[in-house]
Amino acid sequence: MVHSVDPSAGAVTTMEHHLLHVEDDDKHATTTRIAARDGRVIMFLDTKHAADRLAKKLLAVGVRAMALHGGKSQSQRTKTLARFKDGQVTVLVATNVAARGIHVDNLDLVVNVDPPGDHKDYLHRGGRTARAGESGTVVTLVLPHQRREMTRLMSDAGITPQITRVRSDEDELSRITGAQEPSGVPVVLTPPPAEKPAARTGSAPNGRRSRPSRGRRR
Repeated sequence: MVHSVDPSAGAVTTMEHHLLHVEDDDKHATTTRIAARDGRVIMFLDTKHAADRLAKKLLAVGVRAMALHGGKSQSQRTKTLARFKDGQVTVLVATNVAARGIHVDNLDLVVNVDPPGDHKDYLHRGGRTARAGESGTVVTLVLPHQRREMTRLMSDAGITPQITRVRSDEDELSRITGAQEPSGVPVVLTPPPAEKPAARTGSAPNGRRSRPSRGRRR
């Protein structure tokens, strides 16, 4: 199964894989505390709307987070990734669309807030960590109704994960992920501006292309 990973992805053997069994009512608190850890983390969600929503909620409690997904322009994605690489942003909230375009050195944690759809997506997401021979940890938050499917997915990927039942306020979550309480002081990050559409030459004020004057007909 390792052969299905793109060449730049980390080797599965250098990663720790954790399935954290969480309850529905504690999943957001668990996610928030992991995001507030010291050090950078990429968090994967299923949709761009969910990614935007989580990034906004994390900013509100003091976590320097930005979303990265296919709804952003290429320029916005590039600038957001640059901020993540230089530490201005500590949490990148991404979707599968953005997964393969993320290349960051010295990243030791990837979190699947929403479990991936199949083992190939899992390996591509996890491949953002443990690059260039470094070690890394891949954590997947698993709700009760997702447990059977995640067991099958891990089997398809050829991975034997460590399975732990956690609550957001437990030491075990901190031991595995470095989770801690966020500061609670809201953070304001100015999002990268989208590109302005290129101006069309020879356009009239109403948007129609102007025609050369032919003079008055007699």
